[in-house]
Amino acid sequence: MIDPWRGDAVERTSMTTVAKDDITTTDTDATGEGSAVPAGAAPAREAETNGQRRVSYVAVPPDVWALARAFAAVLGETMPPPLRIITRVVDRLGPDRARALLGQALTVEAQGGLTLPDGTRRTPGGVFFFLVRTSDTITRADKEYIFPRRAVTTGGAAAAGSTPAPAPPAPLTWTDETYRALMPQLQQDPGRTSTVKITVIGRPDTTVEQGTAVALALVSQAVPDLPKGLPEPPAGTRYTVFVARKQWAKIAAALAADPEDAALIEGYAALDPRVDGIAVYATGVTTKRMQAAARAAQAATAQAATAQAATAP
Repeated sequence: MIDPWRGDAVERTSMTTVAKDDITTTDTDATGEGSAVPAGAAPAREAETNGQRRVSYVAVPPDVWALARAFAAVLGETMPPPLRIITRVVDRLGPDRARALLGQALTVEAQGGLTLPDGTRRTPGGVFFFLVRTSDTITRADKEYIFPRRAVTTGGAAAAGSTPAPAPPAPLTWTDETYRALMPQLQQDPGRTSTVKITVIGRPDTTVEQGTAVALALVSQAVPDLPKGLPEPPAGTRYTVFVARKQWAKIAAALAADPEDAALIEGYAALDPRVDGIAVYATGVTTKRMQAAARAAQAATAQAATAQAATAP
């Protein structure tokens, strides 16, 4: 059959159904007989045998499915895989514990959120899943149910006729010669960007008004932890940021009133020799404290919506 959550061939070992209005598709199993696949059905365990994945489904009561959909709406998750995980959280831990975890995730988001190892920000759903994975109050068995791992059961270290995995590439030391050899290859036929976006966070010491714009300068002080194998970027990169005066006026007073606050500027970045560094043309500005306050208000609204959805008939 075709797994509606993944779109690839699997063998169904067991299936239960939920309310009629939760059924989203019809598939054919190994016997050729059609069967309805419930939108809330969640694989409890996956196993791979000789390249064939076997998935066991568990029952999802309509009230669990409804609450999971409400959680997904609050977290901004619309794709089946994260919705399936949220469903298993509610089903395994119960509504009260699941709501507590959701509240923790929204609180973390309101306080600035969490980042991934590469420095990018986790989504609200990613924060929720991280809290579930790292919670000391959730047992290992519960976590294995919520985040099922695929177990390989081929009967040996490698299946007969299988191709061994290629050896990982040797670590590379990035030198001037590396760049000299690399750049001509990249410059032969470069691709085209559709969007360029940069986020700059910091406190400017000097601002200069130029007509309807405000210019400010910032210098990067630290390099974040980067994935292994990437070259080390140069330190002390200079950023000259241009902000519309009306936009700057919205945050100037907040920065002046709170020396611990910092500007949070999003915009378009370009290498400009006239500014001896990177020029940033702001499209949106706020401060970290103003952003946290806005997220707290959104979290309160989302929690109220979740509570209303959970109690709706």
